[in-house]
Amino acid sequence: MTTYKHDNIVPDKLSYLSKKEQVAKMFDNIAIKYDFLNRFLSAGIDVGWRKKGIKHLKEVNPSIILDVATGTADVAILSNKILNPKKVIGIDISEGMLSIGRKKIQHLTLSDKIELLTGDSESINFEDNYFDAVTVSFGVRNFQDLEKGLNEIKRVLKPGGKLMVLEFSKPQMPLIKFIYSFYMKKITPGIGKLFSKNKNAYSYLDESIKNFPEGKEFVKILDKTGYKTTYHKPLTFGICSIYCGKK
Repeated sequence: MTTYKHDNIVPDKLSYLSKKEQVAKMFDNIAIKYDFLNRFLSAGIDVGWRKKGIKHLKEVNPSIILDVATGTADVAILSNKILNPKKVIGIDISEGMLSIGRKKIQHLTLSDKIELLTGDSESINFEDNYFDAVTVSFGVRNFQDLEKGLNEIKRVLKPGGKLMVLEFSKPQMPLIKFIYSFYMKKITPGIGKLFSKNKNAYSYLDESIKNFPEGKEFVKILDKTGYKTTYHKPLTFGICSIYCGKK
């Protein structure tokens, strides 16, 4: 399998831990502030991005949905609301994030519809051809092995099932690109450190976005790993992108 530049971007370059272990530890550390910082740093735009991504799954009318890298379950909860499936299962490697997500689900009395499990994109504990749709929102950059994760997702998708990936990308318009670059490099790490005491997490965010194979390059990777009818759609001047493909 091909190794991509972002596979080697880690939160702490001096750590002896693997990328997967570092990412889990990083999200455990920022879990309690994660939702607040998401809304604050994106001015709430991230909620609209998630809704738009989920709507791309309406055509397959999914009954059982897997949300990979579910975090605090924002996409799992929105998927339940927008698509009304029988079941949404969310998996994540961070117990800290899952703990916050479970509290939200319990508060919304959705425990019968949404279940959160400890799980890894590269080794999904479900049988072949199990899910009608899979979502990954702002999580593929954190895969330790991108192609392995995408292949594993394809394995658990039913034939005709659809994958929707939502991920940060880089704007191309010169002025927007300049403002975005300054914000991500200077402002975001500072705010992250102020509120979560973890500057590394938000410096890692910038580095991993810079090195991620976005746009047509990511669509080519979906094609390479066997997905069909692939496409991508940039959002908000290209700051975020939706990627889709079917099994």
